[in-house]
Order: sequence, then structure tokens, then C-alpha cells
Amino acid sequence: MSGAVGGFTLHAGVDEAGLGPLLGPMTFGFSVFRAPAGHADLWSAIGDGVTQNPLHDARAFVVADSKVVFKRTARCHKRLESTALGFLALRAHGRRPHTTTGRYLFENPVELAVEPATIRAHPWYRKLARALPRHVDAGLLELRVESLHRALTRAKVELLDLGVRVVPEAELNRSFEETDNKSRTHWQQSRLLFRRIWQQHAEHGVSLWVDRHGGRMHYGSILAVDFPDASVELVDESAELSRYRLTERRGGARRMEIAFAERAESQSFAVALASCLAKYARETAMECFNEHFGALQPGLAPTAGYTEDGRRWLEDAQLTLEREKIDRTTLVRSR
Repeated sequence: MSGAVGGFTLHAGVDEAGLGPLLGPMTFGFSVFRAPAGHADLWSAIGDGVTQNPLHDARAFVVADSKVVFKRTARCHKRLESTALGFLALRAHGRRPHTTTGRYLFENPVELAVEPATIRAHPWYRKLARALPRHVDAGLLELRVESLHRALTRAKVELLDLGVRVVPEAELNRSFEETDNKSRTHWQQSRLLFRRIWQQHAEHGVSLWVDRHGGRMHYGSILAVDFPDASVELVDESAELSRYRLTERRGGARRMEIAFAERAESQSFAVALASCLAKYARETAMECFNEHFGALQPGLAPTAGYTEDGRRWLEDAQLTLEREKIDRTTLVRSR
């Protein structure tokens, strides 16, 4: 990869959660690491501080596809929260894993957040001062973060950037109306993260991996539109992997190789972490959703927002939604 400079390579990953549900936001995560050249497998490079095995969550941070990391059990809530907030803490002052729901969802980083008016249009996202973590002991997590920091230092691996973009329901519906296509909306939202990585981390070259978008194989033409400041070169297109090399025009220094891969979370540590960050954002947002409506209608069973249970929830909450005059375009996805 042309991103190797000074004996180091930059590895980046982007992934999403919540593309299919009926209720709740779609969320995106990203991460960027610098590692010694030749150390593409960051799980091996970092060593005992991280694992892909969810059964080893007591002694290491589980970094894997969020579907492997998380099921709706108490242990899995702790596992996912530990990974998301633990890595976030590496970039925080004093490496303390303390934050709030609002900071995690909409200020992480603030440059990727939707407009404040969009957030305010959703009453369930208005009270965001709730402290995190909620599922694990903050003091114990802080100690684990120090161990993780030491493991990365020994491996000469540095976390340069990470975060999430949360796209609330009304913004999704606005985009669906504009694009008339869920896949185009997915790409529109993803490219904001691609552009951030290009602008902030590609000066010396970066290798970006992305989980393949809905089985699409050809990305060259859409990359050329979204990166008018770069030339786009096809490296490879196959059933498993589509790879392109972007080079900044007019003598600029930026270079990025972007790979769209099947099961990218199993091949790229940065994608696996992005998957966990996005899933934690989605689960945290749905906790806000369920707490808001649970207060309005005591006894209302919570929902994860997926289609079948989302329809059950809408039926159970119908009278409350009518009483509160909830705008359906801010609540239910149109696609």
C-alpha cells in the first residue's frame, strides 16, 4: 500500500448499523490507526489487549463484527459498551471512559453531527445528559483502558481518530425522499466519513476498508463523482473485493486506497471497531427512545425497532402517539 511512510501505515475502517429497521436511527462508525508497516493484522499486532472471541471478554476488548459482539443480554451490553467507550477513552483527556449520551451520539465528532434542529425535532433525543457508561463500572473500565493503552504502545500502534455519525429518523426520511433509494441514502451518509478520512488522514496515504454496500461490485464512477479532487484508478473488482486508488489532483499529496469487501469486519480491525462504535450508538439511541416513550406510557414494552417488533410497538403505542401528536415522519422510516 502506498500509505506506508516513515515505516508506518494508516489503516481506516467505516461501517454502519441500523440500515434495515422500521424505527430508530441509522448509525455509522469509523476508526483510523497508525501501525508499523507490514502489520496489517492489528489483532495480532496489539496482542492480548484485544480479541475477536466474544468468550474472552473478561480479559480483552472484543473487536469484531458487532453481530458477534452483541446480542441482547446483560453480558453483551457490557461487552459492547466496554469496546466502544474503551477505545473512545484512548482519545479523551486522561483516557477516562466517561461521557454522556449526547456527546457520544452527536459530538463524536461534532463535525459529523446532523443539524441541532434535526435532533430537536425528535423529542426522544432531547434529554441527552445521561451519563455513560451505563452497563459497566466506570472505574474498572478505566483500569482496562490503561492496559489497552500499554498494549497499543508496545505494539507501536496509535489510534488517530474514531467516532460516529447518527442519522435520526426524520433526516433518513428526508434523504429517502431525495434519493428515492435506500442504497443511495446509505452511500450519501457513508461518503461524509470517507471524505473526513481523505481530508484529515490521507496526506501520507491511508488504506480504507469498508463493508460492501448491498452487494454492489463497481464503485469507480461514484467515487469519481464524490472525489472530484482526486483521480480514481481501478485496482481490482471481484465478487469478494473491489479496490481503488485515489490520488489528489494538481500535485496534492493525498493518497487513499479504498477497498469494499465482503465481511470486511473479519479482515480489518478498523472496520470491526467501526462496527462496534456504530452498534453502540444505535443501541444507546434506542435506549433513549424506549425510556422516552416508556415514561409517557408506563408498561409499554421496549423495542429494538426492527420491522416485526416495530409494528407491534406502533400498535401498542398508538394512543400515546396520537395524544402526543408525534409526527410520523420523525418516528417511522418511509423505507
